[in-house]
Order: sequence, then C-alpha cells, then structure tokens
Amino acid sequence: MTTPSTTTIRTDVCIVGNGAIAKTAALGFAQAGHSVTLLAPPARKPQDSATASAAERPWDVRVYALNHTAHDLLASLKVWGALDLARVAAVDAMDVNGDGEQGGKLGFDAFGARVGTLAWIVEDSNLNQALDAALKFAHNVHQVTGIACELNCSDAGANGASGATGASVRLEDGRRLECELLVGADGRESWVRGQCDIGVDYRQYHQRAIVTNFACDKPHHGVAYQWFTCNEGIVALLPLPGNRVSLVWSAPETLADTLMDESLGELAIRLGEFADDKLGTLRPLQPEAVAAVPLALVKPHAIVAPHVALVGDAAHAVHPLAGHGMNLGFGDVVDLLQVVREREQRRAIGDERVLARYARKRKEDVLMMQLATDGLERLFGANLEPLRVVRNFGLNLLDKMPALKRRLMAHAMGKA
Repeated sequence: MTTPSTTTIRTDVCIVGNGAIAKTAALGFAQAGHSVTLLAPPARKPQDSATASAAERPWDVRVYALNHTAHDLLASLKVWGALDLARVAAVDAMDVNGDGEQGGKLGFDAFGARVGTLAWIVEDSNLNQALDAALKFAHNVHQVTGIACELNCSDAGANGASGATGASVRLEDGRRLECELLVGADGRESWVRGQCDIGVDYRQYHQRAIVTNFACDKPHHGVAYQWFTCNEGIVALLPLPGNRVSLVWSAPETLADTLMDESLGELAIRLGEFADDKLGTLRPLQPEAVAAVPLALVKPHAIVAPHVALVGDAAHAVHPLAGHGMNLGFGDVVDLLQVVREREQRRAIGDERVLARYARKRKEDVLMMQLATDGLERLFGANLEPLRVVRNFGLNLLDKMPALKRRLMAHAMGKA
C-alpha cells in the first residue's frame, strides 16, 4: 500500500492557496482542459455556516465590490449563477465626499457609465461556497490539504519546448506535488513568493480596515458612500440587500484601537456624523461581528519565476479605498488563462516566454491601481489646509467632467 510519505501527485497546474482567487484559478484551468492540484492548508476551524439556511446565516463582515471583469469570469465558469443572489447587492451609484464642511463631492452612476450596474457587493462566504460547489463537479481538480515546506523549480530548455521540467512542492508529510506551472495564490505573505526569492517593496499604512455591518433606517437605493477625511481615515458604507450596509473604515491605528474597544452601538453613533442625513440611524446587525485588517502596500519585484506565476495578493496588495484588490486578482486569473490558452503549440504552459507575456500583460493595470490608491491615500492623509482646498476643488472639478468620469469608471469596471 502506498503511504503518504511516498506519494507523488503529477498534474499540469498546481495552485497554492485557499481563497477565492485560488479556487477561481483552479476552475479556470480545469475547464480549459488542464489537470489541476489545489493545495490548501489545514482548516483552522469547521465551516458550519454553509449548512445554515440563507435566513439563518449572519451577514459576513468581509465583502467584495466585484467589477464586470470578476462578474464575467465567474459567469463563464458557471459560478455566478451558483451564488445566493438574494444576498448580492448591485451598486447603482457612488457618492464620494471630501473632508471639511465645504468638502468636495463626486458622484458616479450606472446611467452615466452606460451600464446596468457599476459593481456587485458579494460576501466572502457566499463567493467561496459557490466556488466550493463548482469544484466538487470539476473532475480534473485534485484537492490536497497539507503544509508545504519546500519548492523546487527547474528551467526549461532554451527552445522553450516541453520537457521533463517544472515545479515540485514537498509537503511536511513527505508527499510531493509536481507540475508544469505552479500558481502562487497564497496571499499577501505569500510562501510561494518567498520560496522564489522575489523581493518586495512594502509600505505600512499604519491603518486598519474596520469591517462590520449595520441596518439603516433609510433605504440606500444601491448607493455606495465614501468619505475622505484627514484625521479619521476613509469611511465607506457599501449597500447590502435590504436596508443594510457594510462598513469599511480605513482608520489610523490609534483610532482603530479605540473603535475596536468600543461597542458597535458607539461605532454607529460615530458614523452618524457622516451617514445620518443619507441613511438615517444605523444599528448593528450582529453586536459581536467586527474585524480589523492591517493595511499595507505590497509591490513584489516580479510576479513570475521559472514555472511560477503569482496571482491575487501574492502578486500585489493595495489600499482598499477603491475596493479593487480582489478585482485585480480576478484580472490576474483572466490574463494568465488567456496567455496560456494563446501560447504556441510547442510551448508548455509553464514556459518562460508564456509567463513573461503574463507579467507584461498585468503590468499596466496593476501599476495604475497601485499609483491611484497609494497616491489618493497620501493626498487625503496630509492634514494641510492648502491641500484640503486643492483636494475639494479637484473632486468638484472632476464631477463636472462627464467624459473623464466615464473613462475612470470604465477602467474601474474592467471595461477600459
């Protein structure tokens, strides 16, 4: 009998990670006809929420604003239709506000962007349950649970032809996973990236994203609200189905500590300064459901190595002020699948030239989002009166330029 310590699993693609981006990549490669190994770490605790009815499940504090690129990819993989769509909210408009009593204002709406909706707010649990259900029917996906301890890669020949080269991952129990292409989808502190000796530029924002959910007295009408402040960070209230909203407050660390020490009732009172006139009184949906996520800018020096491609937060982590960190990850999957699909027949899927095309294809989109989010954080984080005036003037000016607004929204939606 074969024991785990002597088992070798060989597939075309091995994906390291257990989040939505890793699962989406696994489905994408599997539906393209490749054999896939999906390596996930052991679960920390049982996932029992999937067995509860929709009415019983609490609202997940972690939500994503998915753009059209993400929507179209998930729809093509037959995942979007598997979501609990009663728990998905469409974003029909955005209301952006500057700081101060005379703060600037900027508005976007689906009609002006010439689309049916700007984005969709989806809970992390809803998305992952749909992906897990789809993976059960993917016969060429081999799901493995274990802890990776060693990664080895061997370069292909100079002519790029397929050969007995590739990547291999050794697990702590001795099992070995071999593949032609290894995809690192293992998050901001990526083990795969570290094993490939890929350096990173790292900027600590000294902020934490406080996330939780509230019921609101007034209907939100599908509007996502955002307030840029100097001293209190960036406050966003995103629409959930019904009279509910999801809070993402990118707060300076000292304020974040205070917010986490207070009750959600006290947090709701604080939010009244921003939201009372638009949403009415806010009430916590679940008094104990709140989380704080440290924020940082992570820019790896490369997103590919021999037989290795990074996707998602392993390839880039940005400030959540634009809500596009997850969308960048879905864009990675779309482009990686495309360059593999369009490669020359003689080239293996982990060929150096194929992966170089992926890196080039992602460079502009990722760089623009990094510059935009980091630049806005720096601009609105500076507590200087001249900058305050310029910021508010800029928001008001942009609001009066519909053509430029449409271009910005097209890029944000993935329709540029």
